[in-house]
Parts: sequence; structure tokens; C-alpha cells
Amino acid sequence: MSVLVILLPPRPRLGARAAAPAAPEAALRLPETWRYVFSSDGLQVTQSDAAAAALLPRATRVVLALADGDVAWHRVLVPKAPPARLRAALAGVLEEALLDDDEALHLALGPGAAPGAEGWVAAVHRPWLAGALAALEGAGIVVDQVVALAQPPAAGADGSDGEGHFFVAAGEAEDAATRLALVREDGVRVLRLAGGLARALVAAGGAAEGTLRWTATPAAAAAAEQWLGRPVALLGEAERALQAARGGVNLRQFELMPRRRGTLLLRDVARRLLSPEWRPVRWALAALVAVQLVGLNAYAWQQRQAIADKRAAMSALLREAHPGVRAVLDAPLQMQRETERLRAAAGRPGDSDLEVLLAAAAAAWPDGQGPVQALRFEAGRLTLAAPGFGEPQLAQFRQRLRGAGFSVELADGRLTVARGAG
Repeated sequence: MSVLVILLPPRPRLGARAAAPAAPEAALRLPETWRYVFSSDGLQVTQSDAAAAALLPRATRVVLALADGDVAWHRVLVPKAPPARLRAALAGVLEEALLDDDEALHLALGPGAAPGAEGWVAAVHRPWLAGALAALEGAGIVVDQVVALAQPPAAGADGSDGEGHFFVAAGEAEDAATRLALVREDGVRVLRLAGGLARALVAAGGAAEGTLRWTATPAAAAAAEQWLGRPVALLGEAERALQAARGGVNLRQFELMPRRRGTLLLRDVARRLLSPEWRPVRWALAALVAVQLVGLNAYAWQQRQAIADKRAAMSALLREAHPGVRAVLDAPLQMQRETERLRAAAGRPGDSDLEVLLAAAAAAWPDGQGPVQALRFEAGRLTLAAPGFGEPQLAQFRQRLRGAGFSVELADGRLTVARGAG
């Protein structure tokens, strides 16, 4: 499964915005080019670059990664509330711990958090995150997951004391640009190396025994080794982002949960069906369709062969019964015509001849009804002038003729008798 991780740049802080007090909208200004990490298999980095939103690579899964300092983690007793009211309940629990208004914050359950138990809750600046999601989706990039580059471990998930990652903060002075993202069971902290706070917190967590797992970006490796006094493992920004995409909890919850309706839902389903994980299903469906097509074609061939055999049998029967017929064009019609011709030549009346219709009318004539005044015969239809024919007489006449296979119509005092059920 291909993965695209988009790195959302850190949100401008108070110090950066103070330099431009006339432009408060800078706090929500999104980048023109987005840094991204693309992996064709979700395990190794295939490409790492920056591009406009419309030019970002297409992938099976799209993840938006938030900077370490843009997500605040709070450990609380998650209230027991229905899913529709859980967001409001979390805001009530965190009311005293949050600095911003509730409307400006997006809350999400952290790793392993469940109602009724202690767990981590993430707080993110909602306009900043919502604006980034809207900008990406406006360019046709549907974000499936939002993760933090650093998140606290779930309870009992790891026996280690945590990890520390050194990186260089963009836009800072060189002597204060290196940061430490400290991840432990007590939360996530982003610290400056200058001063004694970082050393005090690290020492308080048991780092003296070397229980923390240390990593650093190549740009921050020298400062990290000088600060620690020992080598650190290198972990590039792209590798760290891909690592967070694999194991990070999805922060796109509650009001920011993706609404996959209409074309977005169809596109998401199509994208998942085209992923490598669904390749066996696609092959099975293709094989099933192929078998169905072969079966339908074989059945159609059998039906065509059966129809051809029946037509050949009808033609053979026509030639056998009427040797005078040379060319067979429509066997049933030619059979009927030849039979009628032989009957007429033998002087026998047909089912629709005058003699047969007169005999049937005479046999079914209603009791007490006077004789017919006039009659006319044409094209297998016998018309009788029968004035004074009422409903009782018509019902009786029609009932008798129906049993013999004739139909009767009454119009303007005339009865019309013809072969066929009435």
C-alpha cells in the first residue's frame, strides 16, 4: 500500500506573530508548497520533496503529520458518554487545563484511550488544522489520517522509559535552533537545549541509566552528541514521519472526521480496491467474471445450436410432407399455406370457411330467436343481421360458440362470428 505523508509546518507562535502585529491572519497562513514523504510500500521512503498541493503524488493512503509542538497531550479520566456527546464531555473535563477557548480547539482521543479509564487526549488548534485539511481536499487530496510526529505511549505498550529526538527548528537562531522532543509515559515535551530545564527533566526520568532511546536528525546530530556526551542514532525527518504514519493514532475525530459521501466515498472505495492488499480479491473477481463470460458464451452457443437443429428439422418435415416445395424460407408459414392449398384442392371446408361458420352459428342460435334477415361473409368473418338481439340472447349465443372456439361481436344489430376465443 502506497503512503503519502504530508508534513504540516509548525504553527507560528506568539514571538513570530509579534513581529507582524498588523497581520494576525499570518497565524493561519498555509504554505504554498507542502513538504511530503512518499512510500510505495509504506515501509521505506521512496521520495521526499516539496510541491504544491495539486502536484503532490497520489497514494493509497494519505496522512497529515503535525509538528511536535502543535499537539498538546493531556492525561485525564475519559468520561463515559455517547459518541455524539463525547467531544463536549472532554471539553468539560479539560476546561481548566486548556488556555484557548473551546471553539478554537480540536480534541481527539489518544493511543489506548477509552471511556471510563485514564487516557491521553490531544488538543490541536482547530482553525489551523481545519484550514490545512480544507486546502488539501480543495486540491483533490483526501486526507485519511492525521497523526502527531510524537505521541505518548499507551499504558503498558512499551517497557522502555521513552525516547528523545533532537531536531532543528526552522526560523530560529543557530545557537538556539536545536530542540529535543521528549516522549515518556508522563507525556510529550518539546524543549530547548539551552538552559537547565531539559537536563533536569531528562534526569528526572531516569536518563542517567541510559534507558531513553535517543535519535537525531543529521542536522542536529552534532549538537545532540555534544549535549549528551555520547553518539546518537540518526533518524531523518522523512523516516520519522513515515514511522509516525505507521503507528500514530488518527487524530481526525469528532467534528473533523472525514465525511466520505458521494464521489469521495466512491473514490475511497476504488482506491482501496486498487491497493496491493486487495490484489488477490481483484484476481478472484476477474477470474469469476471470466468464468461467467465463458459459461454464458458456451450456453449461448448451445442455444443457437438447438435453434438451428429445430429449424433444420422443420425444413426436413416440410420437404417430406410437401415434396413440391423447393426453397424453404419460412417453414411454418409455408407448411400452413401448402396444407390449406391441399385442403382446398380436396374440397374440404376449412376452420374459417363459410360452411363451418354457418354450421356453428346455426347450432348455437338462441332458443326462440327468429331467423336471420341477411348475412355476409368475408375473410373468415360471418356477419349476421339479427335485429332484436338482447343481452340474454347474446350471452347464450356467445356461451355456446365459445365452447366451439368461436368469438361473437354485436354492433348496430349485426352479429359477427369468427374463429378464435371471444
